[in-house]
Amino acid sequence: MQSFFVTGTDTGAGKTFASTTLLHALRGRGHRAIGMKPVASGCERAADGWRNEDALALLAASEPRPAYADLNPYALPEPLAPEIAAREAGVTLALPPIVAAYERLRAQADVVVVEGVGGWAAPLSASLDQRDLVRALRLPVVLVVGMRLGCLNHARLTVRAIRADGAELIGWIANEVDPDMARRDENFELLKARIEAPCWGRLAHRAPVDPAAAAGQVVLPG
Repeated sequence: MQSFFVTGTDTGAGKTFASTTLLHALRGRGHRAIGMKPVASGCERAADGWRNEDALALLAASEPRPAYADLNPYALPEPLAPEIAAREAGVTLALPPIVAAYERLRAQADVVVVEGVGGWAAPLSASLDQRDLVRALRLPVVLVVGMRLGCLNHARLTVRAIRADGAELIGWIANEVDPDMARRDENFELLKARIEAPCWGRLAHRAPVDPAAAAGQVVLPG
């Protein structure tokens, strides 16, 4: 397995649930697997600094457990788009600290699962997009499709954007975020027919979220 970048069709597609599930699945296959959330907005102040809920979930699913500052180099307090949250915090987002943190994680693990923010086209700053981060880390992409009304359009547009930006889409995951979605099976089959990449799994809606239990629903390549 190689390290990869996890993006979503939009905010709320379930990137963190999918990423933590993938970490459990990778560990189940004997890999040392670590999560990473390069940029996270919406953090709470803890005794040892700002902490983000999604980043902490990735940390809990990682083995070995890395330093939080490496897993989440940019922890931004306000729950806003990263560009705005960074401005509010007086922080300038830049690639070198992220790349350095990623290399430290990579030295500890067989696979690093890097989770993006929002959807693929959500900017990180006025001059930095997620495609730039993917290029800097030289990572292929896994897409999480939030299964709800409109997902066919969102998924197809995101796939086109990923490929237009020169990134490699190596797989996708269907995440059933709406338990009341009509014709879920039919929509899933339509997605399979239109996304030209392997489906790594279909995650059933769970309350509460249990990525360890969901790991059995993931089919990793290789």
